Amino acid sequence: MRFLSLSFRQASILVAILSVSWSVALLASGDKSATQQALQQKPAALEGRIKIDGSSTVYPITEATAEEFQKTYKNIKITIGVSGTGGGFKKFIAEETDINNASRAIKASEQTKADQRQLRACELPVAYDGISVVVHPQNNWVDSLTTEQLAKIWEPESSVKLWSDIDPSWPKRAIKLYGPGADSGTFDYFTEQVNGKSRASRSDYTASEDDSVLVKGVSKDKDSLGYFGFAYYEENKDKLKVIALQQKDQKAVAPTIQSIADGTYFLARPVFIYVSHGSAQKVAVKTFVEFYLNHAKNLAQDVGYIPLSDSAYGRALTKFQQFAGHQTSSSKEEKTQGFAAKASKENQAGEGSKQKPASQ
Repeated sequence: MRFLSLSFRQASILVAILSVSWSVALLASGDKSATQQALQQKPAALEGRIKIDGSSTVYPITEATAEEFQKTYKNIKITIGVSGTGGGFKKFIAEETDINNASRAIKASEQTKADQRQLRACELPVAYDGISVVVHPQNNWVDSLTTEQLAKIWEPESSVKLWSDIDPSWPKRAIKLYGPGADSGTFDYFTEQVNGKSRASRSDYTASEDDSVLVKGVSKDKDSLGYFGFAYYEENKDKLKVIALQQKDQKAVAPTIQSIADGTYFLARPVFIYVSHGSAQKVAVKTFVEFYLNHAKNLAQDVGYIPLSDSAYGRALTKFQQFAGHQTSSSKEEKTQGFAAKASKENQAGEGSKQKPASQ
């Protein structure tokens, strides 16, 4: 009886030792995927705070993702600001935020500042957008514009004051312009595509980094014309009229899900989120970004954007997971991982680089 009792105690001690040893080994191995899975099985146990800022164009997708995410992860607090892509990058590089919404790729000048702070970040495409040129629904004289006419309206020191300055058959009434402010990635992209140089634009227009403000302005002024993200047009199409754009020797094409997805629309582009390496080490942020990429296809459609292909989201998820799990950066390639390769060409054109949806 004494032998059996001793064996039982020994067995109990052995089991306890093995359990502790297994737990220590798991933690020491740095197996974040196992830790992540454990936390995901008990979402209520996951706590944290995530700070996001940047593009108003990307805001609807990120907001929809955050709302859906917080239905499960109720103890993770997410704040989302709208400073515009450029304004968001300033905060992101200063490490005031975890994630930056961006309607354009990071510029070489911004990347230089990030490098100076030894900030590594990962660029992740989340959807396609088509910058939409819109007028008031009662405008019955313009259905399409050539890209030359669009440039004439928005070029620096433009002489266009009246609708008739664009086409003599149009009304001799003052044209009221609305567009993104200088901190907006949409402003950067639009001016480069339309005027040939990023940030080259007339300044006598009503500007805002908040697309909702632009929608309100155009919808209330019969002689207005403005531009902003496709989702804002889709959400307010009963208050707006979208204009088709005609490139040289081609048919005029309006922004639609199809024309944006296949790149035939002149102002089609991808949009992104950027995640810093330091923030990617936070379990709450990592879990959110993985959730984002796993649900972006449906959520992008829900808010009026065009989703990437399944394989594109899969590549983005793999890229992020590899980035988040990479602890050191000994090479130049690792140091700049995730930043757009096109950013290095920015200085050749002054600002930014042309982006079109990649083939699916």
